[in-house]
Amino acid sequence: MRWSQMFVPTLRDDPAEADAPSHRLLLRAGYVRQLTAGHYSLLPLAVRVRAKIIDIIREEMNAIGAQEMLLPAVHPAEPWRRSGRWDLMGQEMFRLRDRRGVDHALGMTHEEIFATVARELNSYRRLPQQWYQFQTKFRDEPRPKGGLLRTREFTMKDAYSFDLDDAGLDASFEAYRGAYTRIFERLGLRALACEASSGTMGGSDSTEFMCPAEVGEDLAVHCPACGYAANIERATSVLPDVSDEAGPPAPERFDTPGVRTIEDLRAYGAPDDRQIKTLVYVLDGTLTLVLLRGDHPLNEQKLVDATGAAEIRAADPAEIQDALGALPGSLGAVDAFLPSPLPVIADEALRGRRNMFTGANIDDVHLRGVDVERDIEVGKWADLREVEAGQRCVRCGGALEIERAIEVGHIFKLGDRYARALGVEVLDPDGRRVPVIMGSYGIGVERAMAAIVETHRDDRGIVWPPAVAPFQASVVVAQSDDAEVAKAGEDLYTSLSAAGVETVIDDRAERAGVKFRDTELTGIPFRVTVGRRGLAEGVAELTVRATGETEKVPLDDVVQRVRSLAGH
Repeated sequence: MRWSQMFVPTLRDDPAEADAPSHRLLLRAGYVRQLTAGHYSLLPLAVRVRAKIIDIIREEMNAIGAQEMLLPAVHPAEPWRRSGRWDLMGQEMFRLRDRRGVDHALGMTHEEIFATVARELNSYRRLPQQWYQFQTKFRDEPRPKGGLLRTREFTMKDAYSFDLDDAGLDASFEAYRGAYTRIFERLGLRALACEASSGTMGGSDSTEFMCPAEVGEDLAVHCPACGYAANIERATSVLPDVSDEAGPPAPERFDTPGVRTIEDLRAYGAPDDRQIKTLVYVLDGTLTLVLLRGDHPLNEQKLVDATGAAEIRAADPAEIQDALGALPGSLGAVDAFLPSPLPVIADEALRGRRNMFTGANIDDVHLRGVDVERDIEVGKWADLREVEAGQRCVRCGGALEIERAIEVGHIFKLGDRYARALGVEVLDPDGRRVPVIMGSYGIGVERAMAAIVETHRDDRGIVWPPAVAPFQASVVVAQSDDAEVAKAGEDLYTSLSAAGVETVIDDRAERAGVKFRDTELTGIPFRVTVGRRGLAEGVAELTVRATGETEKVPLDDVVQRVRSLAGH
């Protein structure tokens, strides 16, 4: 490929609209251009990188016996209604009607559609099955941002396993877990395999692969000592044992004028860990009290997972006062003081606690001496608190660390939810019809591309790992107007290409500095510079993009040296 013939519209300055480093660099280096918010055109260099990522994923999928398919991107509403997700997905799903007035959607995921295909399996003898595809997905993101990190239209590799029983699903899940580990290693991504929430996908278990990065929208909790890792939405930790003194036989009121916060109540002899924080949420239309220890923050996804609520929001002050008779700051769940009983869900850290403090549901009045299990009718106990850095690991007791991270892959144990909804049944060895057990496994291709840039860059531009770079080498002709230099460059370009090294020759009539800058900005791993001075010595200069190191290599040895560095 000749640089003079390629469309690589590099920019000298950072685009004003770019926030994430990968967004800025992919725009500057001429890889992408925005059409509108959340929709990007991939230009020639990006298409080459995308193809490399897909090839790596495809090789690892094929290695575990998965078969590639391609299913429609436009879906009828019927299978989504049968699974219950037509309404559950809410506004993130793009919906449309055809000319006959029939409801359809642009596919944001394909569980229902793969399950529809799987109706033809019929017998356990055809199990297990592993199917996958690379398909465009659509999600009406309310806030698309970060370039390719959060878009409304993107390519996903989604795979689905079909097994007879849970043991089969476990085996499939571990096969994909291993494949994903290899994929991210080959892509040059550090990806933590984190326990995660299954969200709207449902199912019993899921693992999220999270790449630590400053721009990540998620938080990964991990223990360097033993390798425990979990998304902040799922992570838990060991808390020190607490021994409460016995309190009074019943809660006691006391005046707390002006007290509105946990911090304010400290002045009344109430340490944070002896306070009961009362939050009021509306879960699927029902006002619900959510209780945590005073020094523990709530993780809302844990609340969703614990209750199965499809719609969740914090109650507004008017709703709270109407139901409880007080404003936030004086709220509590002690039944004797509630105008009418409300559902109560409490964090496990409150179980068994005595002699606690909480609001009295009267403005500027609190209670002391509260015994949680004696005085509060808790309808459900659950892990609701958000883990904080420095707390102790549940596996080894080591100190937990928290990093911002990008989700680059997610695998789910779906169970029989979709099989039951869509009628995917097979005859088991005893001749009974049983639903198949499914798993779902996804990787966002363009997001992986952006994550690689986020973690492989410097102040000069992108630093692609050789396995995914658009070209492995660039031959830079320092003086394009010198016939001898130009010929030497052409000879090296031809030899490298013939030796299987993907090479571009920068034959533009530009200054050498411009060519160097563009090669660095676009992230090509190896630059071979041919110039008058080097030719006089019989050498070319070989520069490694990742280290910036330059060496003089005899012209006859350049091909073998580049092949060796590129891993051929």
